[in-house]
Formats: sequence, C-alpha cells, structure tokens
Amino acid sequence: MSTFSPRILVLLLLFAVAAGQQAPTFRTQGNLVPVPTLVRDAAGNAVYGLQAQDFIIEDDGVEQAVYLDEPPEAEPISLVIAVQCGRRARREFGRMAGLAAMLDPILSVPQNEAALLLFDSGLNLVHDFTNQADVIETELKNLDSGDNGAAILDAVAYAAKMLGRRPEGRLRVLLLISETRDHGSHFAKIDDAVRWVGVTHTLVYALPFSPYISQQLDTARGSNKDEWGETLDIIEKLAAARQAMRKNSAKALASMTGGEYELFETRKGFESDMISFANHLNSRYLLSFQPKDPHTGLHRIQVRLKHPSSDQKVLFRSTYWVAESGRR
Repeated sequence: MSTFSPRILVLLLLFAVAAGQQAPTFRTQGNLVPVPTLVRDAAGNAVYGLQAQDFIIEDDGVEQAVYLDEPPEAEPISLVIAVQCGRRARREFGRMAGLAAMLDPILSVPQNEAALLLFDSGLNLVHDFTNQADVIETELKNLDSGDNGAAILDAVAYAAKMLGRRPEGRLRVLLLISETRDHGSHFAKIDDAVRWVGVTHTLVYALPFSPYISQQLDTARGSNKDEWGETLDIIEKLAAARQAMRKNSAKALASMTGGEYELFETRKGFESDMISFANHLNSRYLLSFQPKDPHTGLHRIQVRLKHPSSDQKVLFRSTYWVAESGRR
C-alpha cells in the first residue's frame, strides 16, 4: 500500500479545505467585469486624472462600454504573500531581508488583511488572513529553506481560491516572490491557475528572481508579448496562455491579471520594487464593462488610451474567465 509523506498530506489537506468552499463564478447576467488599470509614465510613476472616456476596452476584439468607479479613499486590500522557500530561494533571503518593512504601509492600514503562504514542493499556510501586521512581519523575518521544489502553480491556484472567498468590495492581490518557472506542482495545472486568477479577479504582482543570479541574467523583456488575434478560439487562447506560462509563469500571470512584473537582482532592487508595489496598489483606475458576448471560457481583454502618449504604459488584466453555467 502506498503512503504519503507528511508534506504531501498537508498539501492534500489544504486543497481539500479549499475545494470544500464554493468558488466564485462570474455570472453572465447583469454583471460587470472589473479591469483595474494602471497608467505609468516614463519614470514609472502613476498617471492620474483620466476619465472613462479616455479609455477603450475590447473583449475578444469587440469594443465595450467603459465604466469608471471612483475609488474609495483607501480601498480595502486582501493580500496573499506567497514566497518560494524551496530550491535556490535560500540564496535570495538576504536580498529579501527588507520584505516585512516594505509591506508595512499596506499591513499598517486597519482595514487591510494579509495571509502568508510559503511553498517548495508543498504548501505551508503559515498564517491565514489577519490584520495583525506584526504577526505576518515576524514570520517573514524567519524564513527557512525548503526542499528542492517550487510548486508555483499549486501556490497560485490555492492563493486565488483563498482570495475568492474574501468579501466583495475588496482588492484581491497576490504578491508572488518566486523563480520564473514552476518545478513540481502536484495538483494545479496551467489551466487551473489561469482559470482561478481569472474567475476570482485576482491581481498578481510578481517579484521573481533568477536561480542563476551569479550568471548573466536574461531578463528578456517582452518575451511573452500577447500575440492573440481577435479570431482565436478558446483552444488557441489556452494554448497561448500555456506557452507563456511554461516560459515564465510569474510574468504571464502578472500580464494576465494587470499586475506588475519586476525581476530583482539586488537587495536595493528588491526594495525599490516593493516600494513601487505598495504605491501602485491604490493607483489603478477601477474600470469595468458589461460583456456583450459573455460566452463560456477564456476571454481576451485589451485596454488602451484614446489619445496615447509615447511615454505612457497601460497595465491591465488581459484575460478573464466565464465559468460554465452552474459550474463552481
């Protein structure tokens, strides 16, 4: 009779708990698809003052009516911090030493909440959602090395399910600190990760590191550029998503959800990226639209400015997922 290691048993338990909760499903009747959008200038600073009429949103190539909600003074945030501790992550702990302090502007806001998920070949939910910043910060200061795995897809799927159970009206954010590629996920496949971040409207901010930091790093900006055409069907879309995820899971997820992706190589670079992450969380335009053709499956979103400037960059979620009727 086969047996499971304690690590696998913990992973099974975590997924069993998540599966026992009903997953949020996008309803096709009268619902708006949120598209939080960040506009940055050449220096990387957020651009403010734009209106709904300044944006164009297309859903599978079809232009949609754009809605813009005025954000509350401080939109409450539900944040999952997922940190890889397996493989060569231990070499990066020194560069991540300031992580707790960098998160303080977010965790110090009473209405915000955070959960901490560590992963190697298994998942370790160190702490569920809490608004006690000191609890999360203490854990982040005491990271231990894991085994030889980096189950990024398992971590992303589980974190998205956690976020999907948070109340409406909160910004759902996953801060993913990991290598660029998955190594050893047991339960979640690429399609699972794509579906869960899409159906829960999770924003992924990826701070990846190279496991070969001592060698020449290939940051390859733009290697996962979206090349989907307007006529591609769901199978082709998923194939494109799978290919991007295989090349660089962290970058693909950030692109799909409208988050940001910054490869860090030094402690100073990591701290700079974390400051940008904190500053940009509440700097997004809360755009949304009501789909004209909410067919089942993966949809491709395109957002652009009506009067674009050459020094401005628009970051937006490039996909969302419509579940089958009755499916959870």
